[in-house]
Amino acid sequence: MPAPSPSLPSPTAAARPATQHRTLANGLTVLVEPMNRVRSAAFSLMVPAGSSHDPPGKNACAAMLCDLLTRGSGDLDNRGFTHALDDLGVNRGESVGASHLSVSASTVAENLPQALRIYRDLFRSPHLPEDEFAPAADGLRQSLRAIEDEPAHRVMLELRRRTYPTPWGLPTDGTLAGLDALTHADVVNHHRTAVRPNNAILAVAGHVDADEWFDLAAECFEDWEERPTPTIETGPRGPARDHLDHDGAQTHIALALPAAAYGEAGYYEAWAAAAILGGGMSSRLFTEVREKRGLCYSVSASLSGLKAGPGADAAREGRLFCYAGTTAERAQQTLDVLMEELWSLRDGVTEGELTRCVARAKSGLVMSQESTTARASSLARDWHHLGRLQPLSETLEAVEALTAETVSQYLASRPAAPPTALTLGPAALAWPE
Repeated sequence: MPAPSPSLPSPTAAARPATQHRTLANGLTVLVEPMNRVRSAAFSLMVPAGSSHDPPGKNACAAMLCDLLTRGSGDLDNRGFTHALDDLGVNRGESVGASHLSVSASTVAENLPQALRIYRDLFRSPHLPEDEFAPAADGLRQSLRAIEDEPAHRVMLELRRRTYPTPWGLPTDGTLAGLDALTHADVVNHHRTAVRPNNAILAVAGHVDADEWFDLAAECFEDWEERPTPTIETGPRGPARDHLDHDGAQTHIALALPAAAYGEAGYYEAWAAAAILGGGMSSRLFTEVREKRGLCYSVSASLSGLKAGPGADAAREGRLFCYAGTTAERAQQTLDVLMEELWSLRDGVTEGELTRCVARAKSGLVMSQESTTARASSLARDWHHLGRLQPLSETLEAVEALTAETVSQYLASRPAAPPTALTLGPAALAWPE
């Protein structure tokens, strides 16, 4: 599914202590946000070794590296790594995106420094055991095959391949063909060339002292040698309109339109438009396609995007993604109405729609901003996309400054180009012009 957009702030954000940052000589940036009213702490560590660095034809390399990294590092073997984090009460996660391989950890504040030392070894001195390669590949293969049983997930993954250029649109978890072509040596080489401190980001939030964490980051990473940034060669996108045959009684419809990306002018207007179109039960798609006409069991829209590399000059691409799942018998009508609603959005939005959109956002964000894990992740994402620390009050101000007129002006300014479109089901549909 499309990655979530960078989070927006809560109204209480301005009262927080200011986030501080330092960049080590090797290029690793450290961000620390004290949240003194909580007793927990979390970090998010993003290393620029994502799936965009997979060798050509071997789309699964970063995903395999992510698995093998956790199978022993430093003085710990496979089980020792897991037990050490469990002993610290760590809630953990490891994931692969197009740009980064990321890890996250949260626990009581006093235990988080030791968790960082364990993850330091994961990146800097992993075992990458060759005898674990086959079991790791088998596990990943099962996950990839399971996608065949989740057509809604599959259609959105395939839509990304058709709307973004290679390798940015390739599935971050890889493909079965890429996995079959992969060797243990490929994974070791991916670690050697792509896992590096330059352009890595460590973000920490919670009951922490900024100076102590800057010292800890230096202890863990200051002597990590910088490595050359690998070259990424981009390739073509997939076809603008496509159909995938899939036996069954359901048809899945996926659309993508260009939109302002995070960090670009018009981003907040694009965010509001996506929410008004398909962001909740009062959205236009839910009301018109599902509630009034009963055409589908699931319909939604969301804003997403990517930044192809570090630095302010890196290419950005934003997308408005739409999805509808329906029966094969009602698929054509669902598509027709979906397109009608998509184009009618260009006529503008109402103040009532915008008010509901902003109110829903604030309600959810007040709760999400209380999470140290969410704050650490948001800080890291913001630094990657913006290259600076954006105060939460600044983001809130941008959201509250939205009006129906500014959102409507943004929509009217967008080119009236046909969407990238994909269907998955028993029969292809006729696309309205």
